[in-house]
Amino acid sequence: MPPLNPLVLDTGTPPIPEIQACGARYDGSRGPLLNLCQAVPAYPPPPAMLARLAEAAGSPDAARYGPIAGDDALREAYAAHLGAIYGGDLSAKDVAITAGCNQAYFVVMAALAQRGDAVLLPTPWYFNHSMTLDMLGIEARPLPCRSQSGFVPDPEDAEALIDERVRAIVLVTPNNPTGAVYPAEVIRRFHDLCRQRGIWLVLDETYRDFLPPGQDRLHDLPEGGAWPDNLVQLYSFSKSFAVPGHRLGAVAAPAPFLAELSKVMDCVQICASRAGQAAVAWGLGALAEWRAANRAEMNERAAAVRTAFARLPGWRLEALGAYFAYVRHPFGSTSAWEVARHLAEEHGLMCLPGPAFAGEEAHLRIAFANVDAAAIDGMVERLRAATP
Repeated sequence: MPPLNPLVLDTGTPPIPEIQACGARYDGSRGPLLNLCQAVPAYPPPPAMLARLAEAAGSPDAARYGPIAGDDALREAYAAHLGAIYGGDLSAKDVAITAGCNQAYFVVMAALAQRGDAVLLPTPWYFNHSMTLDMLGIEARPLPCRSQSGFVPDPEDAEALIDERVRAIVLVTPNNPTGAVYPAEVIRRFHDLCRQRGIWLVLDETYRDFLPPGQDRLHDLPEGGAWPDNLVQLYSFSKSFAVPGHRLGAVAAPAPFLAELSKVMDCVQICASRAGQAAVAWGLGALAEWRAANRAEMNERAAAVRTAFARLPGWRLEALGAYFAYVRHPFGSTSAWEVARHLAEEHGLMCLPGPAFAGEEAHLRIAFANVDAAAIDGMVERLRAATP
C-alpha cells in the first residue's frame, strides 16, 4: 500500500471503539451491558420533533444544497437564543451552522492556526480536540488542571505557557471529560488574558443546556454590547434535542472571522443537514419546556451518581457535572486502561480511562446520561463487586 499522511498515522485512535470491543467480550453474567463510555442522551426526541424531521426530510427543498453557513431560519433562531442567554448584539451574520460540534471545532482550528502553531488545551482534554490538532500539525500544548482545584484551569498557568507560537486557548465548559463547570470569573480572566496577548479564546459549550440548578449561563463576555472580536463559541444541538445522528452544531464568532471560516466549511461540508436545520429552528422555541425537563432529569441523575459514590468504599468522586463523573479508582498503580478493560469484560460496565484524555492513570470517566436510575444502582453493585 502506498504511504499515508504521517500526521494521521501519528494520531492516536479514538478510545470509545476500543472499550466497546471489550464490552463485546462480556458474557452477560452480571446483567445487561452498561454503556457508560459515550455521551449519548438516553431519551429520544419528542414525537413533534420526529414529525418535523420526517416532514423536512420529505421536502424536495431539503434535498438541495443550502448556504455554506447554514439556513437563515436556524441562524436567526440561534442568534436570538444566544442573545437571550448572554445579551449582546447578535444576528445571523454572527452564526454558522456545522455538521456537529466536532466539525465546528475542526474547521475553527483549521481557520485560526497553521502547521507549527500551538493551541493551549486544559488537561484532561477531550481526545478529539487533541486528535484534530495532531492531524493539522498544530501543537496541542497541555494546560494541566488539578483535582484539588476541581479541574478548573488557572489563567496564571496558561499565561506562563503562551509564546509566539500560541494562537488560541480552548476551554470546554461544562467540561468533557471531568464535568467541571468553570466559574464565570475564571472565563473572564482567560478572555482578558487572550485579549492582552492577541490570541483567540475558543469556548466549547456543548453541554451548556445541562448546567446545575440556579445557573443559566456560563459567562458575561458580550456584556450587552458587540460580540468580542477574539471570541469563538462552539455549541452542539445533538445533546439538547437528542439528535446526535443528524449532526448539527454551531459557531458564534465575529462576522469577519466567519467569512474566512466559510472557506474551510465549503471544503468540508458544503452545508449541514438541511432537514435537521429546519427541525431545530422550530425546536429552539417550541421545545423550551421539554429541554428544561431534560436538564432537570440530568441534574437528578448527577445527584444520584454523587450519592452512589458516597457509598462506594475506595472510590472517590473528584468532579461531576452535565453528563460526566470523573472518579479516582481504588486499583492503586494498575493502569487505568487495564481497569477499564476489566470492568467492561468481566463486569459489563464500559467507561473510559483517564489517559484517554491525557489524564492521570488514577482516573476513570463515567458518562451517566444514557442510563437511568436503576442502571446507576446497577453500576454501584458492579463497582463494589470489582473493588479489590
